[in-house]
Amino acid sequence: MAKQHVVLLFGGNSSEHDVSKRSCYNYYKALEATGKYDLSVVAIAQNGYFLDADRSMKIMMQEDEQPLVDSYMAELKEKGILSPIKALEDLGQIDIFFPVVHGNLGEDGTLQGLFRLLDKPYVGAALRGHAVSFDKVLTKEILTQNNVRNTKYLVTHAFDEKKLTWAEVEEQLGSVVFVKAANQGSSVGISRAENEAEYEAALKDSFQYDHKVLIEQAVNGPRELEVGVIGNDKILVSEIGAHKVPDQGGDGKGWYDYHSKFVDNSSVAFEIPANLPDAVTEEIKDMSKRAYRALNLQGEARMDFLIDEDNVPYLGEPNTLPGFTNMSLFKRLWDYSDIDNAKLADMLVQYGFDAYKKSKEISYSFESLGEEKVGTFNGKDGNKN
Repeated sequence: MAKQHVVLLFGGNSSEHDVSKRSCYNYYKALEATGKYDLSVVAIAQNGYFLDADRSMKIMMQEDEQPLVDSYMAELKEKGILSPIKALEDLGQIDIFFPVVHGNLGEDGTLQGLFRLLDKPYVGAALRGHAVSFDKVLTKEILTQNNVRNTKYLVTHAFDEKKLTWAEVEEQLGSVVFVKAANQGSSVGISRAENEAEYEAALKDSFQYDHKVLIEQAVNGPRELEVGVIGNDKILVSEIGAHKVPDQGGDGKGWYDYHSKFVDNSSVAFEIPANLPDAVTEEIKDMSKRAYRALNLQGEARMDFLIDEDNVPYLGEPNTLPGFTNMSLFKRLWDYSDIDNAKLADMLVQYGFDAYKKSKEISYSFESLGEEKVGTFNGKDGNKN
């Protein structure tokens, strides 16, 4: 029996381009270890072009990317409207796509729309689940509507005639806030502010990445927690992981930023499972499940929490395509939950096939309209037109 062909996509034009390479490598090795699949990889260059499998493999293995992109573009004979995805034609029969594109394209629903147009199964949430969850403001609105506790917040836009002043922010949210680009991931476009100068600088930074910015109340004495969630109809929740960076908690200004997540986490203290009261552990797992349902997620997600000095948990945000690098806590959480990398990757592929099969149960049939018969309309002067 022929093996099913899994195509992993990585890269993209987001700030998490290089992170995606590392995540894809680990998923590739995990699926390879199962012995169940034929595997191909497709790199999406920062110019949006999908590269051929040979060059993509070299890029995933950390060869210098730009010369490979340049040579592919030079060899591309035609540059038509579909040329950015032309490389897919050379892959033969594709049974399922496995997107490992963090941030733009992968987590905002763009690639999922392509997969649906191609009528192919894919790993992870449907387009609407990604799109809603990628927008931090929409996420908080849905969480609030579904009684999933999250921090108090304000929203400002680049087009607002009246800008939110620091005085207004401080009055409503307190003297310490986080300023976040609404549609970014992995701590990109996020800053901590506790005075007017820091607030203005934070806004300037966040508006580089989006025209909508979330201003979020800080949690007192915070601990940061992460929970892995997988599944479609039946949901599995991992052990809860905690991490602490130097100078975090109390009046400290440290937090789990991009550098700590992906560049150097040697000074980060990890704890799996997190040392929490049993009741709080159960509450966080329940909040994770309810958020997963409310946001229409499936396949995989990571839920990020903050817990205050009184052990009250707040759901920060979901990540619908969590990092799978050697530094990623999501990867480690499932190891501690007795699901190794190979088993996890295999489960995610099967969730993708299951979701596709279930989607085919939905009817999109229509009734032919037949001959068009238009009625009459009264004009402004009362005459029929």
